[in-house]
Amino acid sequence: MKDYDHLILWIDYFNSEFSRSQGRRVRTDSAIKSPTLNELVEACANNNYSCENHIAYYPKRMNNASGYISLEKKDPKSLVIKKLAKSLMVIRSRGIGKN
Repeated sequence: MKDYDHLILWIDYFNSEFSRSQGRRVRTDSAIKSPTLNELVEACANNNYSCENHIAYYPKRMNNASGYISLEKKDPKSLVIKKLAKSLMVIRSRGIGKN
């Protein structure tokens, strides 16, 4: 059964290597190359969101392992995605969270 109290955010939403039709949700100037699940969890912590991470396959690319986070709905999904995209850029520029 679908959980309507949580947001699901895939790391593919923030990947600059994918087009919008492939699942990217942010503008290319806000996206980063090959984001990791650890970086996304760090971005959540920087924005005071508590999240759970899950390794899974993105529905459009079942042959490539991916992952997503699940967090409680506090803000609209589009706002959360924009906040996390900005945080991911800062994290990547500092080199934090690379694995």
